[in-house]
Amino acid sequence: MLGNDDYDDDATVVAYLMRRGSPCIGLRWVQTWTMLLLNAVALAALLGVAAGQGLSSPSDFAGLYSLRASLGLRARDWPRRADPCSAWAGVRCSAGRVVSLHLSGLRRTRLGRLDPRFAVDGLRNLTRLRAFNASEFALPGPIPEWFGRLLPQSLAVLDLRYAAVVGPIPYSLGGTSGLVVLSLAGNAITGNVPPTLGKLGNLSVLDLSCNALTGSIPESIVAIANLSYLDLSSNFLSGTVSLALGALPALKSLILFNNSLTGPIPARLGDLSSLIALDLSFNSLTGALPDDFRNLRNLQVLNLHNNSLTGGLTDSLFSGLSRLRFVRLSHNNFSGALPGSLWSLSELQVLDFSYNNLTGMLPDLTPSIANVNTSSVILNLSNNIFHGSIPSGFQILFSRSRSVDISCNYFQGPLLMATRSKNVSFGLNCISDALNQRIPDDCERFYTKGGLLKGSAMAPINPPAPSSTSGEKKRHWKLMYIVIVASGGALGLGILVTLVCCLRSCGREKSKQKEINIAASPSKQPSGILLNLSAVGEVFSYEQLAQATSDFSEFNLIKHGRSGDLYHGTLESGVPVVVKRIDMRKFGKQALAAELDLFARGLHERLVPFLGHCLDNANEKLLVYKCVPNSDLAPEQDVSGNETDQKTSSLSPDILRPLQFLSEFGPPATCSYDIYCFGKLLLELVTGKLGISGWNDAATVEWIEQTLLYVNVHEKELVAKIVDPLLVVDEDHLEEIWAITIVAKSCLNPKPSKRPHIGYILKALENPLKVVREDDNSGSGRLRATSSRGSWNAAFMGSWRNSSSDVVSVPGQSRENQMLRHSATTLSQGSGGDHSFSHKKPYKEIFPEPSATHDISDQ
Repeated sequence: MLGNDDYDDDATVVAYLMRRGSPCIGLRWVQTWTMLLLNAVALAALLGVAAGQGLSSPSDFAGLYSLRASLGLRARDWPRRADPCSAWAGVRCSAGRVVSLHLSGLRRTRLGRLDPRFAVDGLRNLTRLRAFNASEFALPGPIPEWFGRLLPQSLAVLDLRYAAVVGPIPYSLGGTSGLVVLSLAGNAITGNVPPTLGKLGNLSVLDLSCNALTGSIPESIVAIANLSYLDLSSNFLSGTVSLALGALPALKSLILFNNSLTGPIPARLGDLSSLIALDLSFNSLTGALPDDFRNLRNLQVLNLHNNSLTGGLTDSLFSGLSRLRFVRLSHNNFSGALPGSLWSLSELQVLDFSYNNLTGMLPDLTPSIANVNTSSVILNLSNNIFHGSIPSGFQILFSRSRSVDISCNYFQGPLLMATRSKNVSFGLNCISDALNQRIPDDCERFYTKGGLLKGSAMAPINPPAPSSTSGEKKRHWKLMYIVIVASGGALGLGILVTLVCCLRSCGREKSKQKEINIAASPSKQPSGILLNLSAVGEVFSYEQLAQATSDFSEFNLIKHGRSGDLYHGTLESGVPVVVKRIDMRKFGKQALAAELDLFARGLHERLVPFLGHCLDNANEKLLVYKCVPNSDLAPEQDVSGNETDQKTSSLSPDILRPLQFLSEFGPPATCSYDIYCFGKLLLELVTGKLGISGWNDAATVEWIEQTLLYVNVHEKELVAKIVDPLLVVDEDHLEEIWAITIVAKSCLNPKPSKRPHIGYILKALENPLKVVREDDNSGSGRLRATSSRGSWNAAFMGSWRNSSSDVVSVPGQSRENQMLRHSATTLSQGSGGDHSFSHKKPYKEIFPEPSATHDISDQ
């Protein structure tokens, strides 16, 4: 099962995995993919250049010099007196004609940077051009209408990724009939996907991802019979998944994640016999997984994460998908048991079924499956309704896997010592000999309600002691004697209890009031002030809240929080609420008092409104909050033009102020984790990758680690590779965003105690340029060349670098990542001799060093 490393590195899966690692950041995998898909004639033209052969076409000569002037390219890259075929960077010729033009990496002159435009009229003169690559070379403006009419028919590759292109895709582009590769990813392209693209009969790669396209997927796409790679992800496409997609016989990758697609998954997709990667995640798809998917014999990547899919998962579905490596069906509504055929997939590397309604027991694994090498396997079954004991075969498999999460289920029974390793998360289950488990009452209620205690091979959670039958063998007179003695003892005990109750009745109310009227911490509360915390908010009865939450059912459970379980409910008045259920035996009275004290001080505009409480039960307290639906940053980021940078710079402190309020007046135990979450929020703002702040899965963590490799306090240019192009208007904007990413990286420090205080972050975000500019009277604003020697520099670079050392490299990125890590390592340590600048304002004045406190968060 799982974990066979003896497989061929198929280019499609490599491209997909690299794409998922950074969905809208520097998609360098397309260059490799492009080379694989260029036809043999184009490759021969690009690579078969005779040494010393100069440019012989006057038309090409005029076109190149026109581009040199309109784009404002530096003479260093395109020297005026040299032959373009042999001396101009990015120009390739064949038989004295220009066949390839590669602008990536070229730089403009100062005058060219002042007014960059999509000015490429000179391309019309290059009549033998086969490849035009301007990826990551800024061409602000819309694609010219003449592109489809006047570009040479020989053009096979058009690559405008991350070129700051705006406006719609011209319908005339469908007239470039020779195109094999069309990539417009990572721009600000708007409008619909033109149906005229269906005329590109030779097209093999179509990548329009990471734009702002709207409308539906055109049916005309079915006419592109040679299409093997289609990526429309991270747009605003709506409607259903087009049935026409199932009629593309050569399609190997279908990537549609992060759109607004609805309806069921078409069963016709099961006809794509060549399909290798299918990603429909982050949409609103409904219905069951089609049984026709069992015909996808070559499928290796299946990602349906974060939809509303329902139904069961059958054995027949997965038995035919023997090549699966990456399966992610999390955050859906799948039900039933896990199909047994999953455990026979020999090449499986990632299996994520978390946050569903799956139930049942794990099957026994044969020794041949349990003992295979699973050192690279990631398995996540958390937040489901699995129950029963964990078979020994699975425990062995878990202990050998790279990462396993089975938390938030109802597993019971003992664990083998091998399973208690750091790579296995098993919290909030019903395991008898482990910490951080559900309370026994919840476990017993679950097993009793499901009828699992009777006729089950599993032992009860709290089995009653075996009842003795020896009493039945006693003589009758002895039994009567025991009854008489017991009755007399009970009568005397009753009198004694009555006297004790009378004596203590007066003090009981005082004791209760003392438990609730707990003064706040002396450091936060003036002396002499004592709050009546039971008077905060409305008083609810237990019956009211039990009715509102369907008796605290699993269906209403939102999550198991750090300080209690959260349930969604609706009061009799129709008001939606969230009820926090606090087990006082686990969390204690101080945590409850601190939370009530927080709301007693007055509500912050950004805090969830507190409605009331139920404090009747000594062992269980209930707090009631107004239900605020989940949201993300999309509404806040719906800005354009000059408002973009103002919105970003003002949004961050505005979001942070409630955290500062909590830090000053709330329980401090979660502050470090809140700072971590805010760091993810900042990354979401500057990269434009919506939704990462709401997830903590392995893919998101890996994306964060890969993204932070581009955040270097010494290298501003690196951050341009991850920034949303819409945010960067000029050099000052990039500098400010650079500063914000540095703040984000400090918030994401793996060591919680090294994360900065909220007040310091707020101060930095109010004037981000102070983070990266020196503080001198001349106001020159020169960029820093080094940082101070304090531990804050280690918090920026050292800690994260160390935590990222075990990240598995993705093919095609390892060399770049190693260079980035090496650069970060070298520069972060350069605080001695030659790199010491006494006139620089040290970082400690902007971000004072965190105090050496113990870690208060595991995040």
